[in-house]
Amino acid sequence: MRSILSSVRKYVLAGVLTIVPIWVTWLIFEFLLELLTNLGGPVVAWFANGLRPYAPSLSDWLIHPWFQSAIAVVLILVSFYLIGWLAAQVVGRRLIAMFDAVMDRIPIVHTIYGAVKTFLEALQQKPDGVQRVVLIDFPSPEMKTVGFVTRTLVDDDTGRELAAVYVPTTPNPTSGYLEIVPLDKVTSTNWTMDEAMTFIISGGAVAPESMNYDKSADAPKEPSQLKDS
Repeated sequence: MRSILSSVRKYVLAGVLTIVPIWVTWLIFEFLLELLTNLGGPVVAWFANGLRPYAPSLSDWLIHPWFQSAIAVVLILVSFYLIGWLAAQVVGRRLIAMFDAVMDRIPIVHTIYGAVKTFLEALQQKPDGVQRVVLIDFPSPEMKTVGFVTRTLVDDDTGRELAAVYVPTTPNPTSGYLEIVPLDKVTSTNWTMDEAMTFIISGGAVAPESMNYDKSADAPKEPSQLKDS
């Protein structure tokens, strides 16, 4: 009986470890699919209704849920590509600047829109004096967590350098915490953003073989370390 129970626990655990990555991947994919379908679905429905007087059978086929979702996803992805291409052109940059000016004049909306845009732009630029991916003491001094430095600041009273660190949650990095940490308490790592995001989403299962836990990656080496290297 003990052997049977041990075997059951072993295979149940193996099943859980097999299903969880698939389940998390599906949740993320389902969220994106639903978002894209909601954005592109009305376009497909409008096109199908306009086609109905000329080809009713084709119109019925177009409004089928699975086909509508597939077309909506394709349309949205193509739209994202075209928007990205346009944003890289001179005319596109001017249009975006005009749109930003309009959004800036709308109460409340400009606060949310501006904050999100600034946050995304901050993640694309390396902050001054520190690496992008860092470790900070959180949620207690005995523990460390991975965070992303969005910008650096200076304390008005002491002149001490501070870092604004975004700490994402696992496995959903779109939510998290904003911590203001003294720069000398931040441990810089040599991880890339992709490595850090994979580490967070996988719950730590996928990560580089080593990390800088006690001393920043850009800190000067001790004489003994220089000799070894």
